[in-house]
Amino acid sequence: MFTGLIEETGKIIDITKKTASIEITIRGKKVIEKAQIGDSIAVNGVCLTVTKLKGSDFTADVMFETIERSGLKRAKAGDIVNLEKSLTLTTFLGGHLVMGDVDCEAKILSITDKGIAKVYEFQLDENYRNNMKYIVEKGRVTIDGASLTVIDVNDEAGIFSVSLIPHTIENITVGMKKTGDFVNIETDLFGKYVEKILKFDSSENEEKNLKKSNLTMEFLQKNGF
Repeated sequence: MFTGLIEETGKIIDITKKTASIEITIRGKKVIEKAQIGDSIAVNGVCLTVTKLKGSDFTADVMFETIERSGLKRAKAGDIVNLEKSLTLTTFLGGHLVMGDVDCEAKILSITDKGIAKVYEFQLDENYRNNMKYIVEKGRVTIDGASLTVIDVNDEAGIFSVSLIPHTIENITVGMKKTGDFVNIETDLFGKYVEKILKFDSSENEEKNLKKSNLTMEFLQKNGF
């Protein structure tokens, strides 16, 4: 689990592409301090497990599901990435609870100056537009591992916006990107739990109503329903 507050940016040193996975080696400084094999480090918001350590470099394996949903499928040696080590019970939680499980990618549609800030407009991948239900105005969304506040949403078009101050732009990879580039998106976990609970409550109520009316699935099927 993470906070969405980027500790540093690192560089991809090497990528080995296999049949259904990737082995990736990244160079960092802060996230490597006191790191051990088996620790979790978020790379552009993707939770990866350290499998090797050497100096300031760490290596991790990326499975097929993660490759499909995230921008790591386009990653190459030399790319700069956001890094955050998993939180502890004493970590200052300045962002929000981030799992490091990327839902999908989004494309940068526009970057607009607004006072000292820049407004970034994103559109979710068409195959994952259902995730818009978890993105709400003034709520939190994780973009390439950074916890950011949503300022505007267009559910039908799958579009949302965030506003970044100069300090944020200078310290995360989104500030290095341009219109047309892609970013990793993780939506708020709590919305997913609420949806699941409501779904089960709805199913249970429907079942109770059927019992009260003496209707059964067997009766409906026999009578052509």
